[in-house]
Amino acid sequence: MVTKENKNFITVDTNTLKEILCCGRKTAVEIGMDANAKITIGKRVLWNVALIQKYLDSIAF
Repeated sequence: MVTKENKNFITVDTNTLKEILCCGRKTAVEIGMDANAKITIGKRVLWNVALIQKYLDSIAF
């Protein structure tokens, strides 16, 4: 499980992204896609955490 002390990931899988964002799969994938953070390697999907963080910072009020 992801803890608040352990945030130094470069990429994460979808399940870890859900934990980091505290949301469901659909919302996590939507945020990742909106941030253009999806990385596909073969059948594996990873998400660029830095791009997602930058995106969330840009849409925050």
